[in-house]
Amino acid sequence: MTNQQTIAVVGVGSMGSAIIKGLVKSKQFRIIGENPDNPRVTELGQELGFTVVNNNEDVVKASPDFVILTTPAPITLKIAQELSQLPASTTVISAAAGVPLHKLQAEIVNATVAVMIPNTPVAVNAGTIGLTLPQDISEQKKNSIIDFLELLGDVIPVSEEQLGIVGVIAGCGPAFVDVFMDAMSDGAVENGMVRQTAYRLISSMVKGTGKLAFDSEMLPAELRDQVTSPAGTTIKGVVALEKNKFRYAVIDAINKAAGK
Repeated sequence: MTNQQTIAVVGVGSMGSAIIKGLVKSKQFRIIGENPDNPRVTELGQELGFTVVNNNEDVVKASPDFVILTTPAPITLKIAQELSQLPASTTVISAAAGVPLHKLQAEIVNATVAVMIPNTPVAVNAGTIGLTLPQDISEQKKNSIIDFLELLGDVIPVSEEQLGIVGVIAGCGPAFVDVFMDAMSDGAVENGMVRQTAYRLISSMVKGTGKLAFDSEMLPAELRDQVTSPAGTTIKGVVALEKNKFRYAVIDAINKAAGK
């Protein structure tokens, strides 16, 4: 990536703001945020140092290297029509859940189009991003998209049919983990730990556990077995989780979030 690359984020809501924050932290891009006039977005632009525009004509005129759509699904195809004159050098990545790749491609005919499901940790460059690419994409273009998105976190290529469950695991999952962390903090406080210390300890533990699992590619059960000594404290805690149907609760939460 070079300092001259321009990134346009269309839709500066919660996800758009998170993506911009992650891009700003990378210190590699000129960033444009397109959004209807909104004091919050104007203030955010001043705070983070990105350019705010209020129409998509300005986005097209900028000929950005990447355009990221974080618009609500019902208006995304209309936005895509307004971006139809983007040059072939631009790559459009849509984060609008439920808008099919082929419909976006039908509106944006010159630029390469991909779809992704990110989550809010992209704001600290630690996101989880499910990515679907067009079948006819070149290896060079594929690598350029992945290299770009990896600045925001881990990129996991999936089929378009799997994006829904990606949204549940990566998108809803942080809230489930937050509930788990909050419960752990209560247990820590009950055992005499200061609340703020408990939060930092638990956050660090979750971060490290996730990184170990991701980097080692070991099965979760294998990692669990490494710390469950016979008759030890950890296996007693695991048995308590089983007794209280912890795993069933997690599976049920995922199924409910997935609409089952």
